[in-house]
Amino acid sequence: MKEALRVRDVHSNAGLADIIGSAYRKMLLHPIYRWIVLLVGLPVNFVVLLFYLYQRRSDTYSEIRRRTKQELLDSDYKKELQSSFAEQLDRKEQFFGRKISEQERKRQIERWTEEEFNRTLEKRTEARLAEQGQTRLSFADTFAELMNKPWFWIFSGVLGLPMHLMILLYNSPYLKYLMERLVMTLLVILGVAIVVFTILHLSPLNPAANILGETATKEQIDNFNQLYGLDQPYLVQLWNNLKGILTFDLGKSFAGNEQVTTAIANKFPITLTLSVISLFVALIIAIPVGMISATRPNSFFDYTFMFIALLGLSIPNFWQGLIFILNFSIKLHWLPATFNPQNWLSMIMPVIVLGTGLTAAVARMTRSSMLEVINEDYILTARAKGLKRRGVLLRHAASNAMIPIITVVGLQFGGILGGAAVTEKVFNISGIGSYIVDKQFIPDIPAIMGGVVYTAITISIINVMIDILYAFFDPRIRSKMKQY
Repeated sequence: MKEALRVRDVHSNAGLADIIGSAYRKMLLHPIYRWIVLLVGLPVNFVVLLFYLYQRRSDTYSEIRRRTKQELLDSDYKKELQSSFAEQLDRKEQFFGRKISEQERKRQIERWTEEEFNRTLEKRTEARLAEQGQTRLSFADTFAELMNKPWFWIFSGVLGLPMHLMILLYNSPYLKYLMERLVMTLLVILGVAIVVFTILHLSPLNPAANILGETATKEQIDNFNQLYGLDQPYLVQLWNNLKGILTFDLGKSFAGNEQVTTAIANKFPITLTLSVISLFVALIIAIPVGMISATRPNSFFDYTFMFIALLGLSIPNFWQGLIFILNFSIKLHWLPATFNPQNWLSMIMPVIVLGTGLTAAVARMTRSSMLEVINEDYILTARAKGLKRRGVLLRHAASNAMIPIITVVGLQFGGILGGAAVTEKVFNISGIGSYIVDKQFIPDIPAIMGGVVYTAITISIINVMIDILYAFFDPRIRSKMKQY
């Protein structure tokens, strides 16, 4: 029994070693992953390099390559190539009627000759190795060979655990897809933070003068700048702000002396809640409307729905909000004119105003995407087989038409979240949008940085979720993920 368990453990370790070795070989072929895996597992890769250099001493590839190269040189193969390329250049010059300098001509012939000579050399060397039943020893082969040795397992597991985790992560297409999107998100957020801070730093507005007033003395302005670090160099201020974003500690705002993180934590959920509710309401209305319009093109319903959608795209948010307040609050007294978190009725008008443009955009995209799909051959085949129209539309057409709809939803939601300031000002909502607008005229750098960057983080997370939904709805993306 013990012997059977031992054999099973050996086979499982060998299987895992093969998986790690195969994934490691693929990573070395990728220019970015190659440097990452080499740096993360530097001690392990150094040991592999020593074994690789030692084994190369007895490798027949170098000797076969040397003999093959000498044979090619002895056969005047290079001269034949140079003559052939010279004739090609002559014909090219005659055809185009344009001559090049002798120096440029010589350089091109030498470059082409060297490239073709090396390609031929590699092909013939590989062919002779194959005739002898051998393969060229590579760094990845050495790593895979060492992975089958127990002592290397222990060594690499202790010093190269992060490298092994990265290799296993790379071997899973879904986790790799997700991690790549997260890394791209971090780079986008970093770029947003740097651009926003640079714009604020270059702004002609003076925070100290705007807050202290025109009567402030030069000494008071200097003390203010020293207190908030505005007298430090650009790179020092940038690093302090980036560090504050990463540690969720942006310090105190210039105006009001309040903790920026606390203020954003109180205001951001309000904007996010209104945006999410607007999104759900828009999807509930827009997708059925778009599908109905697509299944009945050029009908009364189609013209009516698309006309309303066009109006929704054309109406400015601030005008729509003011019209709602004038009619439903002042004239009819149905809904509160200002937002109150304790009164759900006060959320109706802001949600409708925020969701109008999104509803219109999603409805039009749903109609357009469904019209393309329902005329495809596989939909006609499904209908010809006798499947019910509703089942074909919901099971086949809707799922395949969902990719562009998801794209529009992601873009529009980012627009809602980033452009909620106008709606918040109209309905007196104390959200993140109005908070950023109030702070930008000072400019209150910590407050603006916090508001913009954390909004960008939310939008980036939404985009990652959109990318995941792509893979869920589109089997072609899942297939590419497995092949990559």
